[in-house]
Parts: sequence; structure tokens; C-alpha cells
Amino acid sequence: MSANTWRQPTGDSDVPSDSGQSAPSADGTPGAGAGATAAVDESSRSARRFWSVRRIPAALVALLSVAAIGLLLYDVVSVRADRSAMRWRRRLAEELATRPLDDVWVIVGAAVAMALGLWLFLLAVTPGLRRLLPMRQPTGVPGAGEVRAGLDRRAAALVLRDRAMQVPGVQSARVAVGRRKVKARAGAHFRDLEEVRADLDAALGEAVTSMGLARPPTLTVNVRRPKKG
Repeated sequence: MSANTWRQPTGDSDVPSDSGQSAPSADGTPGAGAGATAAVDESSRSARRFWSVRRIPAALVALLSVAAIGLLLYDVVSVRADRSAMRWRRRLAEELATRPLDDVWVIVGAAVAMALGLWLFLLAVTPGLRRLLPMRQPTGVPGAGEVRAGLDRRAAALVLRDRAMQVPGVQSARVAVGRRKVKARAGAHFRDLEEVRADLDAALGEAVTSMGLARPPTLTVNVRRPKKG
């Protein structure tokens, strides 16, 4: 850590608590917080994952296509200019004309081409950017639909780990955040394991809820005694 950076101490201010409730007004009607929370919950259905630009695959496909088409076009122009075709094109035409379809190399080439095509198809229809978790978009707020927010999974894991270390009895903690699941493993050096597990499950569950994710992942907590060294 450099001298120009600092780390905010972990505490209740790391992840703002959001119970989704507000005090009722004088006439008994819910406050503005309840309506805002309801709007946020309804908007979680429309939040979608972020799409990757796919710059590297697109650049590789473009370069290979330009190279292959340019070489083939140069050979066709050479033949039209009363020159002999390149050796590789004559060999390729001969192999395609004489080699049977059940040949091993034909089957291998077809399998490779199919695998590449399937890979490109998956890149085209899948969003990518698996490290970003989409967050909820509030409704009823002017301009909210034009802004999308995402939370990095590593940052979420760091926040959850800091929250787990605040639970009494937890000596060490490891948190893995996926797109659908959060797995937390902790070592407790005192207190009963069931009590530590209950407190840890409650603390991490509140932290996951307060992150404002569009699809809150399921939480799995595992607590055990650390190995004696």
C-alpha cells in the first residue's frame, strides 16, 4: 500500500444497512422509504448482466479473415494474369477432390471447425463480464433508467470477509462470491460453533441484502475449528 492511499476501517459503515422499512407518518401511512424500497424490488426483475465488448476475439477473427481472404484473392488475381496457382491451393484442391469423407484428417478438420464455430457462437450470444454483478435499478426516479451499476465480485468478497471478521469468535474467514452463490468458510477459536454459525449467517445475510444486487445470491456458511499447528 503506497503512502498516498489509505484504507477505511471496517465497521458498520462499510455496508449500509437497509432494512427496507420506515417509520409510519402521523396518519399511519408508510413513509417514503417503504415506497422507494418497493420500487427498487420491482426493478430488480429488469436488471440484466453487462455485455462484454469482446475486443480480443473480434480482432483475432478479423485479422485471420483478412489474411485468408487477401491471400486467396492474390492467388486468384495471379491465375487471371496467366500465372500458375500457388502450390498450397493446388494441393488443397487435390486433397478435397480425392480424399474420402471418412478419412481421419477430414473428420479432425471438421471437428475443429465446428468447435471454433460453436465458440464464436457462444461469444456472440452470452453477455460475458462474469466478474460484475448487476445491481438493482430504482423506479420512479428521474433518469434512473439511463444509469446501470455493477459490483465487482472481488470487492463484494472483500466486504463480506471484513463483515465476517467482525463476528465474535471468528479467527479467520474466506469468502467466495459467485453469480448465484456465496460460500463463506470461517475458523472459530472460541464460542460454540453453532452460535458462531448463526451470528455469521445473520451478519453475512444482512450484508448481502444491503449490497443492492439485482439477483441476491444464496449464502452458504461453514464454520469449523482451526487446525492446531
